[in-house]
Amino acid sequence: MTTYIPSLTLPDAVFNSLPASVLLPVALGTAVGFSTRPDSSHRESLTLKQPPFRPPASVFPPVWTALYGIMGYAAHRAVHLGTSALNTTETISAARHGATLYTIQLGLNLAWMPLFYGLNRPALATADAAALLGLNAYLAWLWGSWVDGAAGWLLAPYVAWLGFATYLSAATGHLNGWDLSPMLGPGGGGAGGGGEAEGKKKA
Repeated sequence: MTTYIPSLTLPDAVFNSLPASVLLPVALGTAVGFSTRPDSSHRESLTLKQPPFRPPASVFPPVWTALYGIMGYAAHRAVHLGTSALNTTETISAARHGATLYTIQLGLNLAWMPLFYGLNRPALATADAAALLGLNAYLAWLWGSWVDGAAGWLLAPYVAWLGFATYLSAATGHLNGWDLSPMLGPGGGGAGGGGEAEGKKKA
């Protein structure tokens, strides 16, 4: 198991509140999406080569909003129920270990768009996505096996989508030579060079 690290874990007040657990990732994800979206003068400058099976840009915002809400609910269930004094020491420990993992993965999740678009680091963004996939697969197993089966299964759609997102990130980087600056317009990224960032909502 991983280690519970309070300094790298969201406060218990967040996990114990259903609205806070659900709305926090939704709000943070939306804020990152809007801050990395292109301005009107650069929308037409994006000419990224896209891999097969990439959905239309309009698919990404609702999918990510739903996934953020579901992961928040899963975290609420696992930590709120799992840390009850009525549980075994092993269950409480697994819930708290998972809370640290959840917080770390949320940070990695929010870092993808700035890495890919804002900093023009598609290789690093792909490594970030792969780390997200591994962390959340383990988190789903940890919570599902030791804390709350429903919480584990609630993360399954997120894990599946992360697998697809990792493919899109890697394939887009590869097809464009791992250098997006010629396609992202002046500035190579940031709020004005994010291309499809608003619709893509993280490859």
